[in-house]
Amino acid sequence: MELEERRDLVRIARNFNGRRILVVGDLILDRFVWGRVDRISPEAPVPVVEVTGESIHLGGAANVACNLAALGARPQLAGLVGTDREGLMLSEELRRIGIEEKALIRDQERRTTVKTRIIASHQQVCRTDREDRRPVDGSQLDQLLASCGDAFNSAEAVVFSDYAKGVLTERTIPELASMARSRSLFAAVDPKSDDYAVYRGASMITPNKKEAEAAAGMRIFDESSLVTAGRKLIDKSDLEHLLITRGEEGMTLLDRSSSWHIPTAAREVFDVTGAGDTVIAVMALGVASGATPLQAAALANHAAGVVVGKLGTSQAELGELLESLGAD
Repeated sequence: MELEERRDLVRIARNFNGRRILVVGDLILDRFVWGRVDRISPEAPVPVVEVTGESIHLGGAANVACNLAALGARPQLAGLVGTDREGLMLSEELRRIGIEEKALIRDQERRTTVKTRIIASHQQVCRTDREDRRPVDGSQLDQLLASCGDAFNSAEAVVFSDYAKGVLTERTIPELASMARSRSLFAAVDPKSDDYAVYRGASMITPNKKEAEAAAGMRIFDESSLVTAGRKLIDKSDLEHLLITRGEEGMTLLDRSSSWHIPTAAREVFDVTGAGDTVIAVMALGVASGATPLQAAALANHAAGVVVGKLGTSQAELGELLESLGAD
């Protein structure tokens, strides 16, 4: 990357502070159980993990908001959470970080989504999920859309974080996309559905390579097939841009006529958990701060490179991003 390009990215990153980004989607509590393995169980051919500690982190849409806050933005979070113990823990963590939760709907009949990862010797041994994937409806749906409508009025960009847990559905997405369009807001989607037509009206979708293959119905094996698949998805969803993340191969940004490949900025990869949340957070924040989609993608690439060098669900701090960009 040329020096002048880096200077432009540093200037944009220093403009992140105070930007109001609305995040709508599925909230998850990530629980990590840390330990070590010294023996195999006599009961079954599985490792015995001696637990040495536990930690909780924000996941899903909540992690997107957490990434935004770490970079100096003022995220607003909209979604559903249970009134159970885990839901209270999630809310407490949001308040500790300073994330606005005015559009957060608490449902007494819904269990909070919890992903528990057991980590031993820097490797994930197994994961357990506890979740409720019922689509939001009834009074909760009305309340969610009304709260989002208010939040849209002060937002500078919006992120739809879809983890298929019931918030972003064929009923809610068109309503939310229409709200964004009516206010000329950049709207980025981290997808879960294979039918990208449901995301029609968004500005950008950010699938990984595997998700793009499933949605396009074709295998991506080289640059030509990637562009073909990408254009197919752009047409299907009437998108302005598509960003395909490709792991160690970096990421590729496409529009209807051009494509740009961005090599990975990661130096070491310890854990890719939550990297997609970082990418979409920085894409929205970058555009809201005056970046072109290509500049925002370059910033997102550097931020993701910071995150994958950490273990567990984590975020890139603004100082870390500036360091990755080579700022003084």
